[in-house]
Amino acid sequence: MHALGLAQLLLLGAAVAALPLAWAWVRGDADKYRRLVWVTTFLTFDLILFGAFTRLTDSGLGCPDWPGCYGHSNPVAALDQIRAAERALPDGPVTLVKAWIEMLHRYFAMGVGALITALMILAWTGRRRFGRSPWPATALFALVCVQGAFGAWTVTLKLMPLVVTVHLLLAIVLLCALGLIGARMREATPALPRRPVLPRAAALALILVAVQIALGGWVSTNYAVLACQDFPLCNGAWIPEMEFGRAYDLTRPLGRNDDGSLLPVQALVAIHWVHRTFAWIVLGVLAWLCLLLWRDGDRAPWLRRQALTLAGLALLQVGTGISNVVFAWPLAVAVIHNGGAAAMALVLALLNFRLAGGARRASRAAPADAAA
Repeated sequence: MHALGLAQLLLLGAAVAALPLAWAWVRGDADKYRRLVWVTTFLTFDLILFGAFTRLTDSGLGCPDWPGCYGHSNPVAALDQIRAAERALPDGPVTLVKAWIEMLHRYFAMGVGALITALMILAWTGRRRFGRSPWPATALFALVCVQGAFGAWTVTLKLMPLVVTVHLLLAIVLLCALGLIGARMREATPALPRRPVLPRAAALALILVAVQIALGGWVSTNYAVLACQDFPLCNGAWIPEMEFGRAYDLTRPLGRNDDGSLLPVQALVAIHWVHRTFAWIVLGVLAWLCLLLWRDGDRAPWLRRQALTLAGLALLQVGTGISNVVFAWPLAVAVIHNGGAAAMALVLALLNFRLAGGARRASRAAPADAAA
């Protein structure tokens, strides 16, 4: 890509970041960093939704090069190449609409990257004034650079399922990391739950939800959502015909085996069935966690709010997951399903953070109580 096009791309990314950055900057000095963290968290969640929309509309290769579109900064400048690709493959991945969707996603991602860069700069320049360590923001900057690399490989490796799935998982890790940085700047929760099993249940739920998101990402990136065409059965059977070996070959390209032959339908069925079956395990652990949270809510009311939030997100995921099958993968429902998964991961990460903080406060208070 030529230097002028690259400069135009950078300016577009800076323009996307300008408004939220200005909104945070005009506030008082004490709130600049905190406000910028939370607005970046909100925009990262939106970016995950838009990334899901890009993937689900099959727009990931709308511009088959990176970071620009046929070497240009926007689809208008690349219109001749896009039209030629449309004529050559009318049903192919390159259309003008898909090119715009893909490039808007890239502009949005560059804007979020610019905001995280600003966070790192603000953390280092204001470390003495605000009394905060700049290293979490620096680690966040490193993470977004890795995420950008996977975004490039998503295009250059032609939507390789492993790369696209890792790209999704890194986006959710980035969202949770931003939320945790923001949570560190809030007042600690004074009321500690009385059940020591609660932090363990919350940690288990977070791990299982992370695994389920990875399995769901594998379903989406392999386009296996409709491999099971009914519910609760899968193609008329509780345990359909499946082929697990090829289903979880992580090094293969999209839709094909390593030898170039087409991936069998039974492998797609296995991918879908594993995600659907593991969901019941996750739901059981979430129900147990919500029960524990509710029981301790008489002492710590915030726990009951967490229980209601998690229960609502779990019901949303069940409803949208079933709807994807019953109604043949509606776009809006599929995007909401992705967003619900990201929201649940964030809520569980923050819950674990608050419970861990409460446990540390309790351990510090125990010697003082014994002495008294």
